[in-house]
Amino acid sequence: MAPVNGAHVAEVLPEKKRRIGVMTSGGDAPGMNGCVRAIVRMSIARGCEAYGIYEGYEGLVQGGDLIKQMHWEDVRNYLSEGGTLIGTARCKAFFERAGRLRAAKNMIMAGIDALVICGGDGSLTGADKFRSEWPGLVEELVETGEVTAEQIKPFKHLNIVGMVGSIDNDMSLTDATIGCYSSLSRICEAVDYIDATAFSHQRAFVIEVMGRHCGWLALMAGLSTGADFIFIPETPPGDGWEDEMCGIISKHRKLGKRKTIVIVAEGAHDRQLNKISPSKVKDLLSNRLGLDTRITTLGHVQRGGNACAYDRMLSTLQGVEAVEAVLDATPETPTPVISIIENKIVRQPLVEAVRVTHLVAEAIESKNFDLAMELRDAEFAEYHKAYKTTTATYQPELRLPDDKHMRIAIVHVGAPAGGMNSATRAAVAYCLSRGHTPIAIHNGFPGLCRHHSDKPLGSVREVSWLDVEGWISKGGSEIGTNRGLPSEDILQTAECFKLYKFDALFVIGGFEAFTAVSELRKARQEFASFRIPMVILPATISNNVPGTEYSIGSDTCLNALVQYCDAIKQSASASRRRVFVIETQGGRSGYIATLAGLSVGALAVYTPEEGIDIKMLARDIEHLRDNFARDKGQNRAGKLILCNEHASDTYTTELIANMIREESKGRFESRFAVPGHVQQGGTPSPMDRVRAVRLAVRCIQFLEDYAGQSPESIAQDEASAAVIGIRGVSVVLGSMVQLERDQTDWKARRPKDEFWVDLKSIVDTLSGRPKASDCCEACGKHK
Repeated sequence: MAPVNGAHVAEVLPEKKRRIGVMTSGGDAPGMNGCVRAIVRMSIARGCEAYGIYEGYEGLVQGGDLIKQMHWEDVRNYLSEGGTLIGTARCKAFFERAGRLRAAKNMIMAGIDALVICGGDGSLTGADKFRSEWPGLVEELVETGEVTAEQIKPFKHLNIVGMVGSIDNDMSLTDATIGCYSSLSRICEAVDYIDATAFSHQRAFVIEVMGRHCGWLALMAGLSTGADFIFIPETPPGDGWEDEMCGIISKHRKLGKRKTIVIVAEGAHDRQLNKISPSKVKDLLSNRLGLDTRITTLGHVQRGGNACAYDRMLSTLQGVEAVEAVLDATPETPTPVISIIENKIVRQPLVEAVRVTHLVAEAIESKNFDLAMELRDAEFAEYHKAYKTTTATYQPELRLPDDKHMRIAIVHVGAPAGGMNSATRAAVAYCLSRGHTPIAIHNGFPGLCRHHSDKPLGSVREVSWLDVEGWISKGGSEIGTNRGLPSEDILQTAECFKLYKFDALFVIGGFEAFTAVSELRKARQEFASFRIPMVILPATISNNVPGTEYSIGSDTCLNALVQYCDAIKQSASASRRRVFVIETQGGRSGYIATLAGLSVGALAVYTPEEGIDIKMLARDIEHLRDNFARDKGQNRAGKLILCNEHASDTYTTELIANMIREESKGRFESRFAVPGHVQQGGTPSPMDRVRAVRLAVRCIQFLEDYAGQSPESIAQDEASAAVIGIRGVSVVLGSMVQLERDQTDWKARRPKDEFWVDLKSIVDTLSGRPKASDCCEACGKHK
């Protein structure tokens, strides 16, 4: 095109091919780089061009070198980096029409006709206003001679798509915002460290976390660290909160608790909107209770660091959807914001999401706290209730009548998984608040049968609150877990159930736990002691229990695996031309391999569901050759391939690595790595902790619904043996009878329908892995 005022306007692209700009704005959030990577690569994969707008709206207004075309390799290794690599900055100029006019001209000069913005509600509101003004801005540019009428023809409409990057999780119409779980991880890690020194010196700590109008971080941190008291803006404490807080903490100290943790959101206030500051809380604890109290303000530590596995996955999937939204858009399409609702990536009206978000702040300002809680999602309110019922030790209003009290057995079955102890702690706390007797069965069903009568301490033990109080952040299984099944000694198992008068059974574990409850349910006809309600809380890194999309421990495993892969990739990149084939656990389910592949940017993922054959390996080896050929002269060129431990009985991880090395002909190197049980250990992630608490409380509520019913009526009720699960964000209880019959692949030890299977195609698209149909069947080369 001809120059305008000495500058060239970019050439117009063919129809249906778009130039998509990507920008990060507002406060940085872990996961923003994942957005940029996904948008750039998905744009290219869909035949479009991608442009990075550096320094947020400032780059849009300034133009020049702050608007650059981005290529496939430009976003390599973006997933493992914190903050935003394309920058963000406050821009006063964009608040003025003159600034927006310059921004419009810069976009036209670059040929950009669509914009994807990742930021908070302020950034997204500004973007929608920019779009609404676009026709007038373009017209003014023509009138002032900045551009010609001919040149603006392809740019008469601007499509904008929003993505929410916010550590506060303060946007409505989405279950999670990009960065919130990474920030929560920083908080929990800090509190875990503080916890140790608080215990050592019998101190109290008041910890301030971010959240001016949203208490999500404070609530979830309180829930996942076992804090004694929390302050959040949506539901302030009532009048006399000083007495309530000091009463709860005093009771905990009298029970023998050595430490006190109070978490305060930065926007905390009382019901008259008087600010509750950390210093005010400290003075109360010091002066009224005589506690040695310290204040810790975490500040910007909460923003820092690389993204956790969930935020990498969320940012990637939302980035992919954002590009699809651009390509689907018409001039009449309202500006969408990409959200996650019930575990599904969806498009919501941006204007409505911002409106509801502002309503929460308005409700708080007008002291309508019930409305503020209603405007948060149902999950928020349930987590708050779960926190209240599992923190205070004495709550007479929750106690059931004596004839409703139950002896509830708790047992761990299968391999250890992060969150097992968190679930047990919550179950015990809730049982005690309701008047039930929680009983821990140590070392699974074999422990029950072989060691229940050991002296001086058997494997069947009543549990007090102080026994479990410190378990919220502990990995593994404090009561021991075992893969042994009741069928190994069903007669002795039945005798023990009868001897200890179990009224209900709470099982925490994976597919072995599912199998164990199946055996107990089927044995009810022969053994009356099994005619009690039973419920399974799925806890396994494999996430392969029928009836749920999420198992406790799988998020902890993903984070451990992502950290391991980041370190391996760094080694591979330092060596410049190296491929690592990493073996993941997961049994015969490819969930962990696929989600980890999505989170680390793996070149390929091998799963049991798809299997491995020689033609697939030939295509991937040829793809590697092509990748390294194009990487010539560049550094940081390490590659990862993830292989599930049971993807193939023939093509093992080591064999695949050796085949790649042999076929590389010296052009690049290949190694294999097996993280093994690193994937099972470590401190549970905040997501696993909070979901463990929520689900454990629901499980005990399910069991106590059967209090007072006869063994015969319980045995006849198919719903009395159940699996609790998360489908989307909904908690569901599935009947074992129906799950065993319709949804279980017993041979493969996994559900028949796995919700995550389609995600594997996104891993392939974003790695550039060619489809089988695009390659020569004989040699694997791209046609």
